[in-house]
Amino acid sequence: MTLTLDQLNVADQTAFVALLDGVYEHSPWIAEAAWAQRPFRTLAQLKYALAQVVRHAGRDLQLGLIRAHPELAGKAAIAGELTAESTNEQSKAGLTHCTAEEFAQLQQLNSDYNARFGWPFILAVRGPRGLGLSRSQIIETFSRRLHNHADFELAECLRNIHRIAEIRLNDKFDHTPAAGQQVWDWAETLAAHSDDAPEAAGGRQPLTVTYLTPAHRTCAQQLQTWMKACGFDEVRLDAVGNVVGRYHAATASAPYLLTGSHYDTVRDGGKYDGRLGIFVPMACVKALHESCKRLPFGIEVVGFAEEEGQRYAATFLGSSALVGDFNPYWLDQSDANGITLRQAMDGAGLPATMEAIDAEKRAPADYLGFIEVHIEQGPVLDELDMPLGVVTSINGSARYTGEVIGLASHAGTTPMDRRKDAAAAVAELVLYVEQRAAQDLSSPIGPSVGTVGVVHVPHGSINVVPGRCQFTLDLRAPNDQQRDALAADVLARLQTICARRGLQYTLVNSLTAPAAPSAAPWLARWQQAVEAVGLPPYRLPSGAGHDAMKLHQAFPQAMLFVRGGNAGISHNPLETITCDDAQLCVEAFQHVIQQLESELSAS
Repeated sequence: MTLTLDQLNVADQTAFVALLDGVYEHSPWIAEAAWAQRPFRTLAQLKYALAQVVRHAGRDLQLGLIRAHPELAGKAAIAGELTAESTNEQSKAGLTHCTAEEFAQLQQLNSDYNARFGWPFILAVRGPRGLGLSRSQIIETFSRRLHNHADFELAECLRNIHRIAEIRLNDKFDHTPAAGQQVWDWAETLAAHSDDAPEAAGGRQPLTVTYLTPAHRTCAQQLQTWMKACGFDEVRLDAVGNVVGRYHAATASAPYLLTGSHYDTVRDGGKYDGRLGIFVPMACVKALHESCKRLPFGIEVVGFAEEEGQRYAATFLGSSALVGDFNPYWLDQSDANGITLRQAMDGAGLPATMEAIDAEKRAPADYLGFIEVHIEQGPVLDELDMPLGVVTSINGSARYTGEVIGLASHAGTTPMDRRKDAAAAVAELVLYVEQRAAQDLSSPIGPSVGTVGVVHVPHGSINVVPGRCQFTLDLRAPNDQQRDALAADVLARLQTICARRGLQYTLVNSLTAPAAPSAAPWLARWQQAVEAVGLPPYRLPSGAGHDAMKLHQAFPQAMLFVRGGNAGISHNPLETITCDDAQLCVEAFQHVIQQLESELSAS
């Protein structure tokens, strides 16, 4: 029998626990604690409440929950002692049909894992789509996680337990996240197109899509095909390769809601960075078209052709055209093979003239604003078991390239108090950057971050005191004032270090990008949308740059983040989201649409 929220909300504690039996393996205490939080308006609210019980339960109960789960293809499975739920899950992942070699691998991994951590390895083997991971994926994940720190691995086990519980709840409620599955499937299909062949990644299918390569152009064609199938009234490729889909309003003179993200990737990147922000509004337009519904505003979805700056030394090529900030100098830049941007555009059939590019500039008066859905690209939401987050600001950044100059000398004969060691000075600066940025962890507007990403000793030798050391600085904060304060302190410390050590330095500011705070009305709409799907509206800044940062120059903007799995890793093949979280993105976006519809209809 299909379970309903109405049944849960009227149940006494004993009945409530019985109705949720089997969701968390042999752990009725979770449902017992969650019972007091009734009534639940949405399934997402129930899932979140259960996860928070575990989160605040304490380590002993958490370990008990983990140990209540069976090993994968372990003794309980062999003896037929698994619960019905575990049997179903391991069967869907093919673990009941292991080869002798696979079975031996899993047995050894189980043994090694238990010896290292003292609890069984937990993996949601039905995976992010719910269809089941392959045995090779399971073994690969098992092997990788065996090297994690114990505290991190315990948290990762709990996160996988929540995913297992989520899928079991979906089964109990006969809930299918259809829109989320569509978004997930689009991402999976588009990821088949890559600049690199599998041989370049050791047989694994890599994902590299850089500006105007054959794979990039194939992606653009595929997006256009899907947009037409979704019911967009106009679909075109613009002058810089952006894919533009427009769903008309009820009246021709109505304004448009602008949205979208990029479809290029970093080298060997993930499937959801950028692309999620195209697929979510596509799913919303598809639903509007299927219901024959028109709004008092149109929706314009843009798949930005370039954001990552991988092929050419320029970023935000796609969104720059929409705000009239496309630099003519870019056309003459060359890639690693000597192909200029102008030549690449000519080869792709794009006009490659500033006249055509300037014509893509959007008039702000024709638009309500810009919103973007994006994976968080960080660990915060995943660590909090929080599916969605509302972005308060895109961090401002300051980047520098520098060099400390000392004196190269013999490592054996130069006394420690007479050295002019350039690398030691930079090492001291690295530690200060870490210390100073950490001072802003409790800042009311959000934390700062500081990174020394490159340290290089030219002509370094094991027996020579470094006479030169080159380095980079990347400093970011939620607003310009906090960023500038961080930069001022770091630069002052660099001067102090070099003066004390008798060294000289050079420092060049290579980039200063202003912060892009979210427009208050749009931030409020995202918050209401998150609450509407049954979640608390968690607010956080974006440490990474996004197309919204460029659109901020001309439009009010705000972003919605979705958590990434594998501790939120991004720009990496391990980047992942679940179809259930994608579903929540679609529902939140639809709620923003509903809010705008009500506001415009009332005005």
